[in-house]
Amino acid sequence: MNIVITSTGNTPDSKFDLRFGRAAYFCLYDTDVRTMEFIENPYVDAQGGAGTKSAEKMIELGVKRVISGDFGPKAKDLMDKFKIQMVILDNQDQSIESIIAQFNN
Repeated sequence: MNIVITSTGNTPDSKFDLRFGRAAYFCLYDTDVRTMEFIENPYVDAQGGAGTKSAEKMIELGVKRVISGDFGPKAKDLMDKFKIQMVILDNQDQSIESIIAQFNN
C-alpha cells in the first residue's frame, strides 16, 4: 500500500511537517516493498488551493493513506471521495524514519 507522510525535507531523518498542502515534501512510502521516495511539493508556494491541488496529487500517486498534521476542508472532501485515509499526528519533532518504523513493527 502506498502512503504519504508530509515532510520538511527529502531524507529519512527529515522532520515531520504538520502542514499538508504546504508541506515542503511528500514522502511516498510503499508498505509492501518498503521503498521510500521523496517528492517535492509543487504547490508549497501556491497563491491558493494548495490543499486541493495536493489532494489531487495524492489521487494521481495512488495513495491509500496520508499522514499529516492537518487537512483543510476541501482537501478532506476530495480525499474522502477517493477513500484516502487521513491520519493526523501532532508531533512535529518526529522524523519520517521514526513514523515509518511504527508501520513496520
